[in-house]
Amino acid sequence: MNSQQFQEPLYWVGTRRMANCFPPLAEALDEPNGLLAIGGDLGVNTLLSAYRRGIFPWYSAGQPILWWSPEPRAVLIPAQFHISRSLARRMRHGGFEVTFDGDFSGVIDGCAAPRSDDAGTWITAEMRSAYRELHAQGHAHSIEYWRDGELRGGLYGVAVGRAFFGESMFSRESNASKIVLAHLCRWLLAWDYALLDCQMHTAHLASLGACDMPRAQFAAQLATLVDLSPSPLAWRREASVS
Repeated sequence: MNSQQFQEPLYWVGTRRMANCFPPLAEALDEPNGLLAIGGDLGVNTLLSAYRRGIFPWYSAGQPILWWSPEPRAVLIPAQFHISRSLARRMRHGGFEVTFDGDFSGVIDGCAAPRSDDAGTWITAEMRSAYRELHAQGHAHSIEYWRDGELRGGLYGVAVGRAFFGESMFSRESNASKIVLAHLCRWLLAWDYALLDCQMHTAHLASLGACDMPRAQFAAQLATLVDLSPSPLAWRREASVS
């Protein structure tokens, strides 16, 4: 797919006075669902401006940067994460360790690696570089699942105010991604985060408690949450919750 295949009109980021100025979410296309703008850059200021408005980048190698705000939006309230009996037994069994910000590069590389059912990846080298810079500046974070000292799963995302925007996860053994998501929700709840953005609906996320939220409602909640500070203990090593 290339930019000429999208419906018109489509806003090109950077054609107005400010390169990080995005159009209203209501201008997003119905097909493909949520495509809002095209072009621009992946600088820290641009990315944070996008996330604050409920917009995220998602594109493949060879495409310009595509910016999305789907309708509806898949979200997870940290307190509503669903732990099945089998997952609870797996977590009690132990034999693994879960950390945060222990290996951000390893997690994003794991998420970018080809999957058994996917010949490619949307997490391009440009994307990895951009999110590593977000991490270096304290905005992006990772959750890691370790077994015997080896990274076996994880997820990463962006924290703005009291909202956390999940980007991607990977798993090299059964239940690893569910376990890191369970720990993330526990930490977010302890640190006063109110919302975990999951972007797009999947049956897997729904089984863990994610629900669909109308885009307008999602944007209205974000408008408040992004300007609120989480607990001062957030993302501090001594503040982890077992």
